[in-house]
Amino acid sequence: MRLAAGHWLGRKEPMTICGVGWGRRVLLLQFVSAGMIPPSMNEEAAMTMRFAFGVLTPLMLVASCAGSGPYGGPGYGPMHAAGPTARATLEPTRGNTTAGFVMFHQSGDGVVIHARVSGLKPSQEHGFHVHEKGDCSSGDGLSAGGHFNPTGKPHGPQDGDHHAGDLPSLKADANGNADVHLFARGLTVGSGAADVVGRGLIVHAQPDDFKTQPTGNAGARLACAVIARAY
Repeated sequence: MRLAAGHWLGRKEPMTICGVGWGRRVLLLQFVSAGMIPPSMNEEAAMTMRFAFGVLTPLMLVASCAGSGPYGGPGYGPMHAAGPTARATLEPTRGNTTAGFVMFHQSGDGVVIHARVSGLKPSQEHGFHVHEKGDCSSGDGLSAGGHFNPTGKPHGPQDGDHHAGDLPSLKADANGNADVHLFARGLTVGSGAADVVGRGLIVHAQPDDFKTQPTGNAGARLACAVIARAY
């Protein structure tokens, strides 16, 4: 996990979190966990750090920096040891302003999802789904196809039969922003039939009723992304 935090930490070059002394390492983790972002850290790096705090303890991040090489060395080991991770950058479809950044992290029999999305309808829920095709080329999101459903299940909520791509809805705040952590059972990152990597991700205009087949009556597609492997 490389962070552009060199200047804030008194260095001129980008660095990994494990490349600093214990005091600075703990201080950086405390700042990010409290929502205070060093000036030189870009938003994507900051969100990656916040996501790590959502699924790992600060102690694990600080202490597990042992190893060597690109897959076991500084800045990689803690997240890799806890499971594979993917990311998606949501871009607005034609005529819309919804955008955001989403992280996916394998955890047990499902995937932990951290989504930060703006340009939503204030105080409203929005349908949120993994779609079968990693294709946003049509401009309206329709090129992403239908919901990702490798097991042939009906559309539904997480506690019943559901498409693998049926995610809990996003709930916007009064300013039209959402910053949520979700857990989706049945998905995987990086392997298996339910792998999200290479699939599409869609934010819809309306709430998902989790009943109407096969879409949940969630309406138009406000934003689209292609999910890619992060590490």
